[in-house]
Amino acid sequence: MKVLYGYKGASKELRAPVMAIGVFDGVHKGHKKVLEGLLDDADKNGDKVVMTFDPHPRTVLCPGKTAPRIMSLEHRLSIFEKMGMDAVIVLHFTEAMAEMTAEDFVKNVIRGTGAKKVYVGGNFYFGKGRKGDPYELIRMGEKYGIHVKKISPVTSGKKTVSSTWLRQLISSGKITTAGKLLERPVSVLGTVVKGDQRGRTLGAPTANIDPHQEVIPPPGVYAVMVDVGGTLRKGVLNVGFKPTFYGSHLKKREEPHIEVNLMGYKGDLYGTVLEIFFIKRLRSEKRFGSPQALSAQIQRDTTKAERILCGTNFSKGFPWRG
Repeated sequence: MKVLYGYKGASKELRAPVMAIGVFDGVHKGHKKVLEGLLDDADKNGDKVVMTFDPHPRTVLCPGKTAPRIMSLEHRLSIFEKMGMDAVIVLHFTEAMAEMTAEDFVKNVIRGTGAKKVYVGGNFYFGKGRKGDPYELIRMGEKYGIHVKKISPVTSGKKTVSSTWLRQLISSGKITTAGKLLERPVSVLGTVVKGDQRGRTLGAPTANIDPHQEVIPPPGVYAVMVDVGGTLRKGVLNVGFKPTFYGSHLKKREEPHIEVNLMGYKGDLYGTVLEIFFIKRLRSEKRFGSPQALSAQIQRDTTKAERILCGTNFSKGFPWRG
């Protein structure tokens, strides 16, 4: 999959592109409906292309008031590739882009990619002051020779599936409901970083994770599946503040730590990027009276997680296209 930074020159890189436009934070099933329409169409007509934005436009439009992103750019790119996209155009969202009129965005940016057909969701807004909406895009598309397909929102129950709702579910720990909106388990993409190596002394070496500023579930212990270089491994993950060693004062000073123990894995993972899938919450984080008591609980957590994960129908063939 090609990744193009900026739209200039994109028309030379792409063959009859059919393009979906949006941030697609989380790539939930509402986004998938847009992307799958593109995939089915482009399979017959040309390159399958996503145009996305980084950073999230809200960080520029509403500085200091933005919620954490569900997925980093790197995470979204990995999902787009698994879905079968041929290329992604990443637009660096700046104050200058925020000042671009809706018509200039269509005339210069969209038309500049060579796309003759574009897919957007029903809540897509663009241009200065968010004055452009899907209907305006359809009207302008007719003017500039671009066919625009507006995809209706997806609902769950009576509620529209959205990144805002998904973010709320993940941050409140409702990972099963969030997984239904995603049509896959909640996941975090993170890099293995140096830790205090205390897990080794407890008989359960862990990889400390930098989650790339993605939203994470609340503190607790989770049964997880971890993509390590294309191989899925069972694991137990802790999100929290290590109260057994640091006491409650750490919670007031720092972001929670994330560390995962991969069952049976003995390799060196420093610097490796892992995708971690949250399958089930096992328990809350708690303070133990001694390292020995914590070690015994870790063994119980591992046994419980292995039993849960062995009974989970989860594989690399997970239905990315629904």
